[in-house]
Amino acid sequence: MTTFKTRISRISKTNGRVILANDYDSSVGNLESRAVENIVQLHPYICAIKLNFHLLLPLGSKQISKITEAAHRYGLQTIADIKLNDIGNTNQVATEHLWGLGFDAVIANPIMGLKSLKDLVKSAHDDDRGVITLCHMSDTGAELSYDMEVKTKEKKRQRQLYRLFLDWALESRVDGIVVGATFPKIIQYCSRLSGRKLSIYSPGVGTQGGDALEAVSLGSDFVIVGRTILNAKNPKEAAETLQLQSFVK
Repeated sequence: MTTFKTRISRISKTNGRVILANDYDSSVGNLESRAVENIVQLHPYICAIKLNFHLLLPLGSKQISKITEAAHRYGLQTIADIKLNDIGNTNQVATEHLWGLGFDAVIANPIMGLKSLKDLVKSAHDDDRGVITLCHMSDTGAELSYDMEVKTKEKKRQRQLYRLFLDWALESRVDGIVVGATFPKIIQYCSRLSGRKLSIYSPGVGTQGGDALEAVSLGSDFVIVGRTILNAKNPKEAAETLQLQSFVK
């Protein structure tokens, strides 16, 4: 079996670099059927589908498996966005369940620490699955935490938290990092420092104010889009427009 990074790169060459964030709020019913319908309708314009924690919680394992199976029928990759962050044993159990449900990758929070992160990546890669870690989230309030100055014991100097998270991502060999499209300068910084060693996944396009074309031109490898597509009068048209913008890189 090929690696997650290879699989998503392969399909992005034909489908573009848009990842659908199938993240409906709690007022929406029929979550399983809506997710499957989105895959059927939008699969030519996306390379992956991302399911957030709040979408997964109301669903049973059979429902989640049906969604991931539908995605795989069209060659799409599936990402569990649960911001995984715990001790090694708990991370191991959690990812075993996620892989069993058909997920190809998990989004994790590196605040768990470098050792636990390295263990998580090794375990995932042993199963040909991927790990994407937070570096700088898309919400405008994220800078209050991700831009904080922190001091580590090893280097005994202060630097911003997102820069530490980038260093950890590179050292632990994660498959990618999350950097919001709402922070273009940080996308550019992370792209310059990481080169081709990891991919940059950028949420926050459209509804949150991020621009797909700008993000991709500055170094984002994938744009994660939810409401801008899901709430559009013509979701196919919205997805196709973003797909064309994602091919700029």
